[in-house]
Amino acid sequence: MLLRSLVGSACTLIGAATALKLAPVEVQAQAAALLHSTVRKSSLVEQANMRIELLPALSDNYMYLLIDVDSKEAAIVDPVEPIKVVEAVRKHGVKLTTVLTTHHHWDHASGNEKMVKLMPGLKVYGGDDRVDAITKKVSHSNSFKLGSLSVKCLFTPCHTTGHICYYVTKENSTEPPAVFTGDTLFVAGCGKFFEGTAEQMYKALIEILGRLPPETRVYCGHEYTVSNLKFARHVEPDNEVIQKKLAWAKEKCSSGEPTIPSTLADEFTFNPFMRVKEKSVQDHVKQTNPIETMRSLRKEKDGFRVPKE
Repeated sequence: MLLRSLVGSACTLIGAATALKLAPVEVQAQAAALLHSTVRKSSLVEQANMRIELLPALSDNYMYLLIDVDSKEAAIVDPVEPIKVVEAVRKHGVKLTTVLTTHHHWDHASGNEKMVKLMPGLKVYGGDDRVDAITKKVSHSNSFKLGSLSVKCLFTPCHTTGHICYYVTKENSTEPPAVFTGDTLFVAGCGKFFEGTAEQMYKALIEILGRLPPETRVYCGHEYTVSNLKFARHVEPDNEVIQKKLAWAKEKCSSGEPTIPSTLADEFTFNPFMRVKEKSVQDHVKQTNPIETMRSLRKEKDGFRVPKE
């Protein structure tokens, strides 16, 4: 019972992580260490063309070790806890060559400096001069190779003005591509519009990410799924897909397992920010225009009090 109580409390804290990020760094580190040690598990997604290890970090962040199976070359996405990255690299016996930074916020980029000290020679990609230790500034549609994998940069400004998502494919592969979406697209949600507009988020979600192959697996920056789905349920209370996904996500969280990845096809069925063209979502915010629906949804979500159940 004690373990279940700890897990339940930690899941609640994970859903309220925005408040944690306003605390002093020392408090954040202590809380993150507690949550990580008692709750959150790493997970490995294996495909013939690539392997991706989900590495929990801080209170609710994810770092991702992306491995090209053919060459054993690897990249790390947002390595905010570098020691954990080094341990994972050694465990898999791969050569880490690349850091993929989605945006400059401390909980995604503050580990870059230590990362390059621990493993000199790393290429650090990002779309913003504010990214720590950046060596390769990229823009929309820039592409490069990671072993036999192709990485395409997708410029998705809004959460920050320099946000980049990384789309990973392999030529002639029949397996799903991957996209690392940072704080632009979450499972069942999207990032706050700190440095952008509803128009920009609409373009990012619907016109850029939404046009990738529907089977593309989505690897986002945070474990916000339960709280996001509670908002989605509020927006569309009759959507059975949301209800089932929420029950599934609660079960995952209670056992310390990640709810990531989802797919783009899935997101269009339960993510209100991807469903801004749907009448049920527009009716909720009393709008008929998708961009205005996006604007109203984000404003409502920013003030939404997440229910306990």
